[in-house]
Amino acid sequence: MTVAARLADAAGRLAAQLGLSQGEARLEARILASHVLMVETVWLLAHDTDTLGTAQAAALEAIVCRRLTGEPVAYILGAREFYGRWFRVGPATLIPRPETEHLIDAALARAPVNARVLDIGAGSGCIAISLKLERPDLRLTSVDISPAALAVARDNGARLCAEVEWLESDLFDTLAGRTFGLIVANPPYVAEADPHLTLGDCRFEPYAALASGPDGLDAIRAIIRQAPAYLLAGGWLLLEHGWDQGTAVARLLAEAGFGDLFMDRDLAGQARVSGGRYGYEPEKNQEPVGLEGL
Repeated sequence: MTVAARLADAAGRLAAQLGLSQGEARLEARILASHVLMVETVWLLAHDTDTLGTAQAAALEAIVCRRLTGEPVAYILGAREFYGRWFRVGPATLIPRPETEHLIDAALARAPVNARVLDIGAGSGCIAISLKLERPDLRLTSVDISPAALAVARDNGARLCAEVEWLESDLFDTLAGRTFGLIVANPPYVAEADPHLTLGDCRFEPYAALASGPDGLDAIRAIIRQAPAYLLAGGWLLLEHGWDQGTAVARLLAEAGFGDLFMDRDLAGQARVSGGRYGYEPEKNQEPVGLEGL
């Protein structure tokens, strides 16, 4: 079989097994082939009439079979792009998603100069590392309860030359006496009975990093409840959350004494990042930003 024929065969099976569109399946087939053959995708086009050696063909078939089981492409490749950089990922970490880039944007817009910043839930390290590389003045600490995830984060930090303090901690447990000008978190926020947890990439990602109680808000409640003790006066708390959780998160922030509330939407217009400042005195009659319609 030629290269073109093998790619067409792989794309056909991927589309049928995983429910992908033809375009998505062709793209995945090219990505997997480029990875296993260690060539650029343009090489596949330029050599579409070539035939593969026995070892190459077997390696391509093996990697396609892994994908046919539903294993995420990011785990197969061992990396995912986020905020313009490539991060190593694996089964111990969530796969960085484009939605989380809105959390980076919100943090960069609000972080005071030279602020101490806490990232809760390091995962692959993509949030803390991106903030440090975009704003070298910031002093980053990132925590995670999983030693395996922290190992991945440390590796990414060293590889990308980002100076971040990595600590094993269940939320704030090892941070007594510390205060920060900004706290950011992409916590688990999926309801534990949500059927999406049994579909697609979620089946392979760490359950504890995805699900959080009956309504998905257990971790967010805990962070909002504890954060004031670790924030400087006027410090920000920013949270990524589910598309339908904006109203609930805004209410939790307000009940905990946070002011200057805001909510940012993603490119699809869905609520994605909410936050507020603690110990902040708003101007009279100041309206929350972005919360209209919730």
